[in-house]
Amino acid sequence: MKLVSWNVNGLRACVNKGFNDYFKETDADIFCVQETKLQEGQISLDHGEEYAQFWNYAIKKGYSGTAVITRIKPLSVRYGLEEDNEPEGRVLTLEFDAFYLVNVYTPNAKRDLSRLDYRMEWEDRFRGYLQELDKHKPVIVCGDLNVAHQEIDIKNAKANRGASGFTVEERDKMTRLLDAGFIDTFRHLYPDRTDAYSWWSNMPGVRERNVGWRIDYFLASARLAPSIIDAEIDCHVMGSDHCPVILKIEAKG
Repeated sequence: MKLVSWNVNGLRACVNKGFNDYFKETDADIFCVQETKLQEGQISLDHGEEYAQFWNYAIKKGYSGTAVITRIKPLSVRYGLEEDNEPEGRVLTLEFDAFYLVNVYTPNAKRDLSRLDYRMEWEDRFRGYLQELDKHKPVIVCGDLNVAHQEIDIKNAKANRGASGFTVEERDKMTRLLDAGFIDTFRHLYPDRTDAYSWWSNMPGVRERNVGWRIDYFLASARLAPSIIDAEIDCHVMGSDHCPVILKIEAKG
């Protein structure tokens, strides 16, 4: 089974930059998108009858939002962490026979860290949510987690220490999540691989010089580790300031 996750930073713009071509080329069984930045009815994607689409829109226009396009029919779909949904459209959970899939766009602490306290509270709720799911069946989490976990996951660790996405607090929350029974599938397979990033600043020349951060992930319940075939980063794919990440796993859905 092939799963793809991509923060498109505005799906309508990304469609104009090759999204549909990449979607067709990658031939994923499940394709997850973050930061769709649109409302219901503002886009129409036609990938054939074999794919079903599920959308979680933010109340605020042009902001956040997640989507899952899947050829495997889910048993159930849940929008948000709480019963009254997430107003920012950050979480989509699809239940399949063999696992839960959680597509997430984690809140950004903001450059001035004004949203760090909210981020910390959200992280605790999200971890608890995943742990509850994991009691019933394995969980695969994908999306933009807005944190470079280790120094190997960021080009200029020293210069960015304490910056949004690389604070001690955010990194510690990621560690706590992994310690709760989950693995970072890319680092599980490639613990020492350097210069592997999924996001680059829009400043001139930054992406060309690969001055990036790895903040897009596929996490999985630790007991799924033997089923992981590969984890990839499609860093050559343009269309967003993020690139797609891929998980290949032995699973039937």
